[in-house]
Amino acid sequence: MVLGEKAQVSIELIIVLAAVVAIVLLLVSQLQKTAEKGAKVFDKKTDDIFEEIEDI
Repeated sequence: MVLGEKAQVSIELIIVLAAVVAIVLLLVSQLQKTAEKGAKVFDKKTDDIFEEIEDI
């Protein structure tokens, strides 16, 4: 009976760990998308600033 309980705990732990890993991967994916958007905005603003400097 004790061995069965340990196996049950191990399976539950694996399921919880898999869920945590999935959530972390989703968060990392969202952060990468946000970073890419931020980089694009930064590049555009930098280009705008340089254009303004060239006009001076």
